[in-house]
Amino acid sequence: MPRLDGKIALITGAARGIGQAVAELFFAEGAQVILSDINDELGQAVADKIGANSKYLHLDVSKESDWQRVSTFIEENYGRLDIVVNNAGITGFLETQGPHDPENLDIDSWHKVHETNLDGVALGCKYAIKLMKSATHASIVNISSRSGIVGIPAATAYASSKAAVRNHTKSVALYCAEKSYPIRCNSIHPGAIFTPMWDIMLGQGVQRERAIQDVASGVPLGVMGEPKDVAYAALYLASDESKYVTGIELNIDGGILAGSSAAPSSEK
Repeated sequence: MPRLDGKIALITGAARGIGQAVAELFFAEGAQVILSDINDELGQAVADKIGANSKYLHLDVSKESDWQRVSTFIEENYGRLDIVVNNAGITGFLETQGPHDPENLDIDSWHKVHETNLDGVALGCKYAIKLMKSATHASIVNISSRSGIVGIPAATAYASSKAAVRNHTKSVALYCAEKSYPIRCNSIHPGAIFTPMWDIMLGQGVQRERAIQDVASGVPLGVMGEPKDVAYAALYLASDESKYVTGIELNIDGGILAGSSAAPSSEK
C-alpha cells in the first residue's frame, strides 16, 4: 500500500526545487496533493504534469489573507488536511536589494526575508492546526535549513529566519501535544541541495561547474544533494511511520553538520 494512501497534503513553494519533488513523491505515494506558490505558471505546469489528484492554488505565504482563502478552499473541498509541508522560502539575494551581512544589512531586506521564511511558516502552522484537528494522524513538516543551525555571515536574514523556523517547530510540536491534537510537527534541515535557489551563487558555464565542485568538496559525502533526498525525508515525517516522532530536526546535508568541514581526505 502507498505510504500516504488517502492523505490530503498541502505543499508550499511547490513550483520547483524541493517543493516540486515533494509534491511529485507524495502523489506517487498515494496522497491528494495541493500545490501552492506565487509563480502560477510554473506551479500549474507541475500540477498538470502530476495530473489526477492534484490541484494548484496561488499562495503568498507571507499574506494571512491568502492563507485564509486557501484554508477555506481546503475545508470546503476536502473537509480536512492531513499534511502540510511549509517549504516556501527565499534567500533574499534575488528578491531584495540587500546587503545581508551583520554590519551593513538593509532592514527592509531583512524584513522581507523574515516575512516569507518565518511569518510564512508561522501562518502555515496556524492554519494547518485548524484544519488538522479532525484528522486521524496529521503532520506538519517545516523546511528549515543547515543555515538555521550554524551562522552564515553573508546571509544573516536567511540564517536568522531559518533558525526561528527550527525553534517554532518545537513550540508547535509541544503545543499540539499539550492540546492532545492528533498533529505532529518536525523540521528538516537541508544543506547543499542542488536547487534553483543556488543559481545566483553558482554562476554559469565553466564557473558554474567549478563552483559546484567547490561546494561538493566541503561535503563529507563529496556531492551536492538532490531535491528528492529532502522529499524522502518529508515523506517519512508525513507518513504514519513516524507517528511517535515530533519536535525533531532532521538534517539532510551529506554529513556537513556532523562536524567535518570538508570531504574525507584520500591521504592515508
